[in-house]
Amino acid sequence: MQNLILASSSSYRKSLLERLRISFTCVSPDLDERAHKNESAQAQAVRLASEKAQAVALKHPEATIIGSDQVAELCTVGPKDPHLKPTLNQSSDQSSRILGKPGNHQRAVEQLSAQSGQVVKFYTAVTVLAQGASSSALDITEVTFRDLTSIEIESYLKADTPYNCAGSFKAESLGISLFESVNSSDPSALIGLPLIKLSQLLRDRDIQTN
Repeated sequence: MQNLILASSSSYRKSLLERLRISFTCVSPDLDERAHKNESAQAQAVRLASEKAQAVALKHPEATIIGSDQVAELCTVGPKDPHLKPTLNQSSDQSSRILGKPGNHQRAVEQLSAQSGQVVKFYTAVTVLAQGASSSALDITEVTFRDLTSIEIESYLKADTPYNCAGSFKAESLGISLFESVNSSDPSALIGLPLIKLSQLLRDRDIQTN
């Protein structure tokens, strides 16, 4: 039987992969996930998905490794409030901002305030690595946030506590109520793992998902 490993400590990605009804184990890649200087959101997601798989492969060279990463990009110059200073990495062209995991309540408030009424792109990359050969895919999900009041933001954060989630929301939970619309070719990608593209990558390696 193929030894399949998900290079992740994320319970969300684990739950998503379980939908494919394949046997796998999870191993944390223990990777520095900080962005490189002047790195685009798309490039960061693809790089980290690959590096996560490579990190786990060093200890499990015989296994087929799945690595995945998601980076969110706020597609406007900045927040509506000029005094708001969210903890975001400014991109080199100043036309977009990369959203990280907030880590605490105040930063989550700042992120959701910045996203209110705006468009955010989520780049979700996946890599499958086996015996030194890798293949990757990328899904782009575009989310339009509805206008959010400060009361709504506080109420949502209290209910969902999404402080370990990029963009400060959980799409698989109450976070879906923050959206005006979602444009995606794969509904699982926004939660953290693009199952449609991953299924194809696995089939290409003769790993059946049904």
